[in-house]
Amino acid sequence: MPATQHTVFIIDDDASVRRSLGRVFTSAELRWHAFASAEEFLASPLPVPGDCIVADMTMPRMSGLELQQHLRASGRWEFAMILLTANDTEEMRLAAREASAAAFFRKPVDSQALLDAIAWATQTRQPAGSSSPPPSTLNP
Repeated sequence: MPATQHTVFIIDDDASVRRSLGRVFTSAELRWHAFASAEEFLASPLPVPGDCIVADMTMPRMSGLELQQHLRASGRWEFAMILLTANDTEEMRLAAREASAAAFFRKPVDSQALLDAIAWATQTRQPAGSSSPPPSTLNP
């Protein structure tokens, strides 16, 4: 078991993505919890403090970007945010960059690159209550 075990929250409306990422995180000895929507995540009593959210950028109702904006506005900027999308466009990359996402990946995501981004994001994220998010390190 790693010396510092991080908890990752997976938020994606696609069950196969949640299962796949869960397997990757289990094999990397990360604790993880999956949610089918941003609303489900926000309504849940989180079982453990979290370090990182891996969220789909385009979900019905509330997107990953909107979730990040909601967390920031509510003072709950406690998480590094990594955004995923199946629609990799310049507009999506720009939106993720402007939202200060820790990373942005096109689906299907390279597992090792995602794990590396989580490791980086959880080491460099700012403490809860900080006025600004972690720096952006978006992959091209």
